[in-house]
Amino acid sequence: MELSKQYEPKQAEEKIYKLWKESGFFNPDKLPKRHKKPYTIVIPPPNVTGELHMGHALNSTIQDILIRTKRMQGFKALWLPGTDHAGIATQNVVEKKLRKEGKTRFDLGREKFVEEIWKWKEEYGNKILNQLKKLGCSCDWSRTRFTMDEGYSEAVKEAFLHYQKKGWLYKGKRVVNWCTRCQTSLSDLELEYMEEKGNLWYIKYPLVKIPNPKSQIPNKSKIQNPKSKTYITVATTRPETMLGDTAVAINPKDERYRELIGKKVILPLVEKEIPIIVDDLVDLKFGTGAVKVTPAHDFIDYEIGQKHKLEIVQVIDEKGKMINTPNEYNGLKALESREKIITNLQAKGLLERTEEYIHQVPKCYRCNTTIELIPSLQWFLSMKKLAKLATKPVKKGKIKFHPKSFEKPYFDWVKNMKDWCISRQIWWGHKIPIEGETDVLDTWFSSALWPFAILGWPKKTNDLKNYYPTTVLSTARDILNLWVARMIFSGLEFMKKPPFKDVYIHATVLNKEGKRMSKSLGTGVNPIDLIEKYGADATRFGLAFQIMGGQDIKFVEDNLLMGKKFCNKIWNASRFVLANKPTQINTDFGSPRSLHRFTQIKKLTAADKRILKALDRIIKSATKDLEAFEFGKTAHNLYDFFWHDFCDVYIEESKNQFTHQNFSQKNLGGRDEKTKKILLYVLSSSLKLLHPFIPFITEEIYQQLPLENKQKSLMVEKWPR
Repeated sequence: MELSKQYEPKQAEEKIYKLWKESGFFNPDKLPKRHKKPYTIVIPPPNVTGELHMGHALNSTIQDILIRTKRMQGFKALWLPGTDHAGIATQNVVEKKLRKEGKTRFDLGREKFVEEIWKWKEEYGNKILNQLKKLGCSCDWSRTRFTMDEGYSEAVKEAFLHYQKKGWLYKGKRVVNWCTRCQTSLSDLELEYMEEKGNLWYIKYPLVKIPNPKSQIPNKSKIQNPKSKTYITVATTRPETMLGDTAVAINPKDERYRELIGKKVILPLVEKEIPIIVDDLVDLKFGTGAVKVTPAHDFIDYEIGQKHKLEIVQVIDEKGKMINTPNEYNGLKALESREKIITNLQAKGLLERTEEYIHQVPKCYRCNTTIELIPSLQWFLSMKKLAKLATKPVKKGKIKFHPKSFEKPYFDWVKNMKDWCISRQIWWGHKIPIEGETDVLDTWFSSALWPFAILGWPKKTNDLKNYYPTTVLSTARDILNLWVARMIFSGLEFMKKPPFKDVYIHATVLNKEGKRMSKSLGTGVNPIDLIEKYGADATRFGLAFQIMGGQDIKFVEDNLLMGKKFCNKIWNASRFVLANKPTQINTDFGSPRSLHRFTQIKKLTAADKRILKALDRIIKSATKDLEAFEFGKTAHNLYDFFWHDFCDVYIEESKNQFTHQNFSQKNLGGRDEKTKKILLYVLSSSLKLLHPFIPFITEEIYQQLPLENKQKSLMVEKWPR
């Protein structure tokens, strides 16, 4: 058989993927008998609302490289796919749809609204999984899970009731991230920080005048004249929250304010006394070093307030309006009150100065509303014992981070892990399984169970027995703590075993300017467009080529163009080999015994010896480097071997061996045939090594190779040794 003159990705990819699906080999239970030891990866479940972005493309390529390599090495390789119900994101999508129809969710009621979401999910919810297929991902689609399917919902309920029985769940009023538009609490991961130009206002808090007991003159005013410098200045970016201040705090190491410890100030505009306290959480470098403490509207302030037993005064409500303040501010939106507060401070001579200040403002990741920090009655899961569980397997080396440098930030976060707010005030999600409750559980509560719930827990399934613990988790650094840590303590709590052995933290794909890609800002890149332009293999190889150990990748299309040219080189080299195929093919061609025969061939040329030694080196290095998650290094070495050692050198020298009289069959006993066998052997071995990176073109060529006893697919060929 002959290859066409040019490789056409569009024509080959759909056909090849169909071949893979029909083979059944994505399902480890249908692999040949030699596949025995399990190797499991669970996909970080993309949101059901999601579309493929460059981070997905990179991570999915990495996972597929691992799965395809292990499958060829004889493992029962299982890559489990699925999607997350993404409570807030999905609810917002359907709410937008209703708004176009002039309706709200309240017009439908909870039950009908949830029905609308299920309809939307059935129509659009598998989009991202279908896009992963275009990338060539070899997931076992027969095991696809959804975090709201019936079995998974049972797992979530089981976990909640387990924690409740242990007494680790409680309902309390604490400070949370609150979206005034979505009307729900949010996790830290559901926030997006946007750089905004604002101001830093320096406000004078007058010291309380201590009356002299010997003085005959009564103290008519507790406030000293600000011009007398008997005040302390604090800086804030949010003066509207000062109406809820219950203390001013200074760092114990700050010598500037030592004589003020224990004294009191008058809270401007509210005219009440609040104490000056010391706390090591105060940032010495921020503003004047003295900070206002508003326990109701700041996480650090809340923590300080708890330690010093300060009063919690809420001055901003769930709708972002002022409450519990002097009448002239009550009912105003927070920003409206800010303007009035600044004006009044100026009038009283209590605004020392104003500076321009650039800061990161938290926004709701779905509606872009600025987040308020407010006290709210929520369900919390105590982290006291679970945090210890999250630490043990990493310290003992049962779970290893790659790169290892991520262990420190992981330990730092776990050490300071706060009780987890697990309730959300929306309608789409797992309803808290307590009578009378209307809140649903945080999406991350259900995804924390992913590595074992996806395998059928709480039922004792064969999948759970055979494929848990999983082997590798590949994920992004921004969910190292919020997801990875929670999966670790969940796995230990419910399964008594860590959920995975290795955690690979992949790089973040940035735009060419080094900034995060954003679809809304028009700086994102659609991987499907790249696949359409360059082909899936070139896209995969171009991405993998850039994984060189750094934690950021500045994406440029040049690497994908390189990948496309490399695929063309492989195609043309294969056409040459097939045009010069040997007349006799060994049934075990490509096996170690076959290599042994080549090394025993008498009168090997110098060129023969060089390519066989180079092949041996690349097999060893690729195997070792992939085991160490060195994807970029492996891609570079495979590129250099195939393009330079094989194509530029050996193929050119083989042409001489076919024609030069010194290599006639008479002198060297079938020299042409030996050269052809070595060409075919090196090509077939190279296709195996390259297959995890560029599966489509390698499969297309493999299907044309004149080998006896060929496998149905290259993906179940034996990995070269």
